[in-house]
Amino acid sequence: MWVHNYCLIHQIVRLERYLFNVVTKKLTPEQITKLNIDPTSLPKHVSVIMDGNGRWAQERSLPRTDGHLQGEEALFECVEAAIELNIPWLTAYGFSTENWKRPKEEVRFLINFNKETIRKRRDQLHERNVRIQFIGRENWRIPRSLLKDMDQARDLTKNNTGLTFTVAFNYGGRAELVDAMRSMLEDKQDPAKITEKQISNYLYNPKMPDPDLVIRTSGEQRLSNFLLWQSAYSEFLFLKEMWPDFNKKSFHRAIREYQNRGRRFGDL
Repeated sequence: MWVHNYCLIHQIVRLERYLFNVVTKKLTPEQITKLNIDPTSLPKHVSVIMDGNGRWAQERSLPRTDGHLQGEEALFECVEAAIELNIPWLTAYGFSTENWKRPKEEVRFLINFNKETIRKRRDQLHERNVRIQFIGRENWRIPRSLLKDMDQARDLTKNNTGLTFTVAFNYGGRAELVDAMRSMLEDKQDPAKITEKQISNYLYNPKMPDPDLVIRTSGEQRLSNFLLWQSAYSEFLFLKEMWPDFNKKSFHRAIREYQNRGRRFGDL
């Protein structure tokens, strides 16, 4: 009974919160200051490793898939918070190149889940002036139907000027570097003239700025092959809370922690 009521409540919450009768608006500097956040030193790019969905569900004797469903709500709380704070870039680790090793049933669920999420959210995000992008290997293993949905979401939102929301799907940091090297070889680049800037120009999205802050939930303290090149000087924040419990307040706390750190980029 408890599990049934819990799931029913969260289904109702999802319906109420995401009908989008009211579009999320940016907060004023005064409103941001009231959150104990400095509006003049916000990160330009926040990336998140959404970890702990399965464990969150298992702790509640729920199927792992319920953890992913609740994790979707946490992700869009994160999107809302980024929009309100006027943070230009948000990148989420949606599905890694290593995730294909999971049980077939879970992989099938995650593929279909991502497909339905894109279809359900793209119009809502478009209303909020969000530009949707994807990074990852799109020529390897991804079903054509999902690729079509990804292309439609990109095309629908390509001219939007608000938050750029990037989903790293079928993504691996090492794979990205391998693909970049292959492309450079195909273009017959002179090895003696290769620079860091040139390598960056061959990554999946050369226009994406390096993340200022990388957040990982569930207590794990590793990158798991996420944005390896781009995160060389990122600030890392490892949280004990599981991803489905992450919300706007969690995002605000992460920004405050980021602002308490000193970033020197190798300087004194």
